[in-house]
Amino acid sequence: METQISRRSFLTGLGAAGIAVAGAGLAGCAPSAAPATKAADGADAAGSAAAGAAGESELIPAAYVNPQDYDYRQSTTDFSTLFSPVKIGSIESSHRMIKSAAGSATYLGGLTDEFFQYYVNLAKGGVELIWVEGELVSLVTGETADADAESFCTRLVDECAKHGASLGLQWAHFGPDVAELSVDEIVAVEDIAVNLAQTIQRFGFKGLEINAAGFNIGEHFLSRYHNTRTDQYGIGSLENRARFITECIEKIKQACGDDFVVQMLIDCVEENDNLTNNATLMDLDNTLTSPSNLVITIEEGIEFAKLFEAAGCDSMHLRLGPLGNHPCQFASDLYFLLYGIEGATGYGTQWDFKRHFQGSLIADHSGAGMLIDVVARYKEAVSIPCGTVTYMDPAHAPDFFEQALADGKVDFYMMTRPLTVDNEYVSKLRDGRADEIAPCTRCLHCHIGSNELNRKMGYCRVNALTQRVMTENGPATYELEPASSPKKVMVVGGGPAGMEAARIAAARGHEVSLYEKSGTLGGLLSFASMVKGPHENLDDLTAYLKRQLEVTGVQVTTGKEVDRAFIESEAPDAVILAVGGVRDKADIPGDAPVIDFDSFMAAEMGDNVIVYGSNAQAFDCALWLTVRKKRVTIVTPHANEELDMQQSQHAIRFMTTALYALGVKVWPGASIKEVKDGKAVIATEVGTEVTVDCDAIVDGAEMTPNASLLDGLSVAETYAIGDCNEPFNIALAIRAGNDVGRAI
Repeated sequence: METQISRRSFLTGLGAAGIAVAGAGLAGCAPSAAPATKAADGADAAGSAAAGAAGESELIPAAYVNPQDYDYRQSTTDFSTLFSPVKIGSIESSHRMIKSAAGSATYLGGLTDEFFQYYVNLAKGGVELIWVEGELVSLVTGETADADAESFCTRLVDECAKHGASLGLQWAHFGPDVAELSVDEIVAVEDIAVNLAQTIQRFGFKGLEINAAGFNIGEHFLSRYHNTRTDQYGIGSLENRARFITECIEKIKQACGDDFVVQMLIDCVEENDNLTNNATLMDLDNTLTSPSNLVITIEEGIEFAKLFEAAGCDSMHLRLGPLGNHPCQFASDLYFLLYGIEGATGYGTQWDFKRHFQGSLIADHSGAGMLIDVVARYKEAVSIPCGTVTYMDPAHAPDFFEQALADGKVDFYMMTRPLTVDNEYVSKLRDGRADEIAPCTRCLHCHIGSNELNRKMGYCRVNALTQRVMTENGPATYELEPASSPKKVMVVGGGPAGMEAARIAAARGHEVSLYEKSGTLGGLLSFASMVKGPHENLDDLTAYLKRQLEVTGVQVTTGKEVDRAFIESEAPDAVILAVGGVRDKADIPGDAPVIDFDSFMAAEMGDNVIVYGSNAQAFDCALWLTVRKKRVTIVTPHANEELDMQQSQHAIRFMTTALYALGVKVWPGASIKEVKDGKAVIATEVGTEVTVDCDAIVDGAEMTPNASLLDGLSVAETYAIGDCNEPFNIALAIRAGNDVGRAI
């Protein structure tokens, strides 16, 4: 949940002084030796290039700051610990995968069938403890609470219980600066927590999670960055800083009984990642202080956890605490989104994980299980169960996640994205069907940044139903309606759109054949994986879709280019065209080579490269080239607000701030007038002309539709989907495939 944060005044002119403190500058000095890492397929990863003969590294210095070891995904385990019981207070789960309180925009429509079914599906899929996000609070207790809230909630609790699931609710209170609250007002907020706990207990909920992480009042009391009080709730001692929370726990336990679970969510280690406008503060004594020195350390967090346990807390939910970057608090794997600049902060700087966050994070597995070693320290200090969040995905790295549980480093995994992508995640993993689990590709399209935008724009790249089902823009139900009259369906194109359409149509009972002109399935997914690197699990997505074609009985033919004559000879009842878009070759006067986008990684080019285009592919290309020491300029005829728009807003921020910090210049609303003798003349959007060095141009212009194969067909039903119909991104291609598969 996002909120407006009250901040103190900052000293003018000192913001830049602290930038180097937050993270290594993206243009820092190269180390003397390049670290070696291996990708999962054995190929060298971006940070693994050997040093040149003269000792000069082949990549920019940022590529060597956080070397990655992608060889962490072995699968030899039977998950005996993962599928062993864990007890959180009075609640017992037969496994260690627990739904965290995030990831659904269903509450925006109120207490709807969509909201209801979202959680019931998680229970059906094997999740046995579900924490519901705090936005439900206003629906059941606020002035505008639905009159049928109690009936709805009790029905939801009962239905989830039929499938073995218990429900809890997260509470995060937002209000004024904690320094402005009177003691009576603090007690009144504590009473809000107690009243909420009693209300949901009456509805059948088993517990309340107090969110004291992020930007809410609980975290502000704990934090010396936000808390400037000098009374019993102030910063004079750890006990004082924790007092608001310990009093909440004690009061809830007294009102609801020991069997009512109270779980604490805190930042288990903090850093201040946004020093660009937070370099210094003026404290109460008019002396300069740095917020970086006011963050909560692991040692402080452990002492808080001891106090919470003594007050009656049943379990700890531990997450990362960057002060300026809310998405990275629960999805801190965002720091690994940029292939070759792992550790980019989204603010134009770069963490050195050997030095930041007390050097305690697991920072060489692309963000998977980052906090496990930190949680192990908490577990040594308290006797209550401790769990953690941020891409906790046992199916992704079975041995790694199982061993952490077996070694006693962590008691349970808090999960949302993997469960949202595939509601049957737990059941499939328990049944030994890991290859049928739809993978999270960590794109963060699912988290937009405000609840209203989530409803309008939030979506899952892989699960086409997320935040769409039962709305005017999406399918009417989660379930697939069986075909009333099975048809012979031909799918032309084996990219994500075609494979999704084929699997859905076949699952409904149609006879489906898929044809792909190349020798392998996946379309542009394999190319995207090479450019983006392993982080986004695009090879896993291809493997999942291939497996789905097998499971649903789709007849697949590769190496076959389909023409109209072949379609007519097969006489299908329906044709789904998913052959991808096309790029018209850029017409750029001059003598510089224009390189096709699909061959830029293998092309010979000089040091100065113009990338023509503004889509996500163009930006991925610019990053790939920049990491390899090319001096990149982006030129596009499109407007500034359209830059990199196919990615999530979080990916856009990380991508653009990193590239701009590394010196990449973007010219929107511009054109290339001429390239001659290593110089390009750019006509800018303001009517001026700029000359830049240019040895080659990579043509990453927008794709255009490519549906002409359907013209003149005698087939009754024809559909064009994905890039051949409306070029955009993977998510919308899969969405189109799902919709058409349901429509036939």
